[in-house]
Formats: sequence, structure tokens, C-alpha cells
Amino acid sequence: MIAPELIEQIRDAADPVTIIGEHVELKRTGSDFRGPCPFHGGTHRNFSVVPRKQMYHCFVCHESGDVFTFYMKKFGMDYPTAGREIAAKVGIVVPDVRTAGPDPNEPLYSCLSTAADWFARRLREGEDAAGARRYLDSRGLDEAVRDEFQLGYAPSAGDELLVALKGLGIEPAVVQKAGLVVEREDKSVVPRFRGRLIFPIADVRGRTVGFGGRLLGDGEPKYLNSPETPVFHKGALLYGLDRARGPIRTAETAILVEGYVDAIRLHVAGVANVVAPLGTALTPEQARLLRRYTKHVALAYDADTPGLKSTFRAGDELLRQGAAVSVVTLPLGEDPDTLVRQGGAEAFQKLLAEAVDVFERKIQLVERKGLLNSLEGRREALDRLLPTIRAAQDPITRELYISRAAEKSGVAKEVLEREVGRLDAQAHGRTEAQARGRAGAPEDEAAPRPSPADIPIERTLVHLLLAQRDLVERAKDAVAAEDFRHPWYREIAETLYAGAAGPVTSEAQDVWMELAALPMVEQNPEEVLVSCVTWMQDRRAKERRAEIDRLIDLAPAEEKARLLQEKRELSAASEPRYGRKAFKSQREPRY
Repeated sequence: MIAPELIEQIRDAADPVTIIGEHVELKRTGSDFRGPCPFHGGTHRNFSVVPRKQMYHCFVCHESGDVFTFYMKKFGMDYPTAGREIAAKVGIVVPDVRTAGPDPNEPLYSCLSTAADWFARRLREGEDAAGARRYLDSRGLDEAVRDEFQLGYAPSAGDELLVALKGLGIEPAVVQKAGLVVEREDKSVVPRFRGRLIFPIADVRGRTVGFGGRLLGDGEPKYLNSPETPVFHKGALLYGLDRARGPIRTAETAILVEGYVDAIRLHVAGVANVVAPLGTALTPEQARLLRRYTKHVALAYDADTPGLKSTFRAGDELLRQGAAVSVVTLPLGEDPDTLVRQGGAEAFQKLLAEAVDVFERKIQLVERKGLLNSLEGRREALDRLLPTIRAAQDPITRELYISRAAEKSGVAKEVLEREVGRLDAQAHGRTEAQARGRAGAPEDEAAPRPSPADIPIERTLVHLLLAQRDLVERAKDAVAAEDFRHPWYREIAETLYAGAAGPVTSEAQDVWMELAALPMVEQNPEEVLVSCVTWMQDRRAKERRAEIDRLIDLAPAEEKARLLQEKRELSAASEPRYGRKAFKSQREPRY
């Protein structure tokens, strides 16, 4: 046997035109290739190879299949032999299962599968799960849907799950390794998921490898995933991919939504080519995983500000992996779940058919904000568009994006090309420096993903606002969430300013919980607030001066004079010109 994930890897690497073309004389006809059928001995070109579907088909004898089927029928091979033959051609090593030992992770898969069954039974039968059942009823997820997706419930108290697993002979060490418990400081263990609706998360083979839990009462964080384990790697998994990978290949499109319930709703409605990340921003690993199954990805995130930010972050990551990305524009306040509940699958399919390229969607939003109507606005618009241009790895796509940006902004295409090249060179220099810094690391050691550099002032301000919620409104009036440069502190500030329960990403959730648990240093909160806000406003003024330096290059003579005057005023001012309100200038706080 060959592992299914290895079969998928071989399939992705095997070009059907090259593999089949060794035995059939193929010639291009449009986007396909035609030749005489090798199965019924035809002489006309009725045998078609379709690269985008990785399939062949004869219009006379109706033989069809993929590269594996071709080798099996052409040479009388069984499936494993055909797989090994094609793997050898594309340079993939298939391990000999006869010499391989048992899967060392099998106890974890068994433990997690058993836990999923226990959670599901608790949701169906537990008296304490009545609130969870009412919540699911309110979301239109009936018992049949719950059973199909094995939704479950984790009790808010007690260790019944652990007792049940122990009673089935599962060792406590395995339960802990599977991420089902949390060890306290006194070395006692408690269930990781408590008082939560449970969504089992499967790998591409359909094996339960972890869980996502939604808190149904008050508390933080609202969403909690399994920790990293030997079988659960949050950044390399997509919810629903085990069900969706076939439909994705058939539709030649993957639909990416934000939440588990969105994915479930679309699956139930018959839109099966849909997956979701695990409550975090789309990672490079997840983007590469999607590219194994399709080139085209449609993003169907919420249309509010956080949803748009997530949309463009995901779009840029997919473009870096060579995908073609479009955006489904949902009505404001709607998500795929509510849209389908109200209008059925047809309502979503209609919007999907109207989806626009991710870069075109950015241009729509830039135009809607009126940024292309002024010099400073055009500079801001280009700052928003350039990251997506740079993310496009396909040279034709990048060229089209540059041409479109030049057309909309009125900036010469050559200038934009130079700017993109300059930014690419800067990024390449940083990458090389990072590589040199790891030159002494072992070759088999995976490079850790770097965390954003800490900004102590921002950390102190966020810590203060978590401890002194009555100061949030004052901070909001003086410092916008966008003024936070650290992404996790910015997300926490956005959450506090909006009055939401907690951040979305797990990284920001971890920082939130860490800071909320830390006592405040014995300082006057008012002085700390004034000092932090003042420092951030000073930084804003410095950045404005740097922005003026950039704008001057694009400005006509009369505009240059105004910008130079503004820069002189900023430099001469003892305090920044931006919204100080009641805050007085203070020295930078100590830490």
C-alpha cells in the first residue's frame, strides 16, 4: 500500500501529458492534447488528455482515468505498482511498507477518535449539553448535520472524559500527548476543552487529529484549538479538506471561508468544495496545501473591516504560491452561513459567479474611499496595492497588476516596476540575512517562524488597557488601532476598541491572556497612559515626515512647496500636530 497523501503528492508531480505522451503521440488542441487511442487501436485523434483535470478520455471507446489508471490498463499493473512506476519517473521515493514498522502515532489517532465519539455522544445525550443543542438549533444545524460532522460537547466541569478514556485502556501519557489535557503547576491535569462546542478536525485521510472548541458562555478565549502535537499542526491543516478535496478537483476551484460553521453550512447546501483555516490567518503551508488540488481559490470572508484584512492577507499568501485568487463580496453583516440559511445555495452561487480578482477588489475599495482623487490618496492607494503586486509570483499576473495600477493611479508603469523591484530587493536582502544567520544550524532542523519584533511601548499600553478598561475610550480618542505597529497588539487594540470579547488569531489570544494575567507595575495609570500615547503620537509625526519625503517625488511644483512647508512645521514643532487632545508630553516610560 502507498499512503493516500503520498499518492496525492505523486499525482500532483506527474504531468499527464509527459507521462502519457511517452506512449501516445499527442498534439496540442486548444488547452488539451489529442492523439490516437492506445486502448482500442484507433488511428484518429479521439483520445484526449486534459492537463488541468489531470485526466484522459477517449471519445470512441470511452476509456478514461488518470495517470495511475493509464498505467494499470496499458501495462496490466496493479495500483501500487503503477504508483511506484510513476513515482520513480517524477523523483518521489515510495517507502517499502514491508520493512516499515507500525505507525508510532496510531495510539494518538485511536485516542482522538475515541474522544470525538465521546464528545459527540455527550452532545446528543448529556443534560449539561442542552444549551449547546439550543445554540445549534438557533444556527439551523439539526441532529443529522451534527451527526454527519460529529459535532460534540465538552462539559464545563469534571474529568469524565479522562475517566472514560482510562476505562477504555488508553494510557494517561497518550491522552496528554494527544493534547486533551492541560497540566497545572501542581502537576495535576484537567481537560483542555471545558464548556465548549467541539468541532473535530481531520487530516486529508479523514483521521481525527485535533479539535476546535467554541466557548458557549462568558470567558476567553472564545475559540480554542488543540495544541501542537505529533499529529496536529494547526498551520498545516484545513478544516473540511478531507471531504472537499475531490469536489475541489472536480470544480477546479476551492472556496475558502473563515469559520467551521460556514464550511459546514455550504457542505450541507451542496457546495462541497469549501474549506476553512483553523481560526488563524492563512499560513504558507495551508496555501501550498490548497495549491496541490487547484490553481483557483475563491475567498468568501466577511465584508467588514477585519474580514477584508483577512481576505487580503490570505489572497497575498495564495498569490505567493502561484494561485489565481478571486473574492466573493458578501453583503455587509452577512457570512456564508447566514446567507445560505436565508437564500439557499443559489444565493451563494450567484455571488460566487460574480467574484472578482483579488487585486480588482482592492482597487474597488481604494476607489470607494476616494483615494485616487488626490496626490496623497494615490500614494496611500499604491501602498495598499503594492503588497499584492509583489505577492503575485506568476509573471503574467504581476505584469497585469502593474499595468492596472498604473492605469488607475496615473503613475507611469516604469516607476511602479522600479518600486516593486526595489521592494523585492529589500525583501530578498532580509531573506539572505536570515539565511546567513542560520548557516550553522543542522540541515534537518526546521527554521522557526519568526515572531514580530516586540515594541515595549505598545505592549505597556495594551497591558494597561486590559487592566484598566475605563481608559480604553481615552486611548481610542488619541491613538487609532492602526497606529499599533505590532500585529498582535494592534489586533488586541482593535478588539478592545470594538468592545469585542477577544481577538481572533491564536497568537493574539495568547498575548491577551498572558498580559491579562500579569499584575500592573506600581505606577500611576494616568501617567503611563499619557506617556505611552505621547510616544506613539511622536512616532506618527516622524512617519508623516518620512511620508512627505516619498510624496515629493510624485508631486508637481506647487504641491512640493506645500509639502516642504508642512515638513518644516513638523520639524520645528515641539509637539506633534496630530490629535494630542488632553495628553501632555512625557518622557518615554521605563520598563
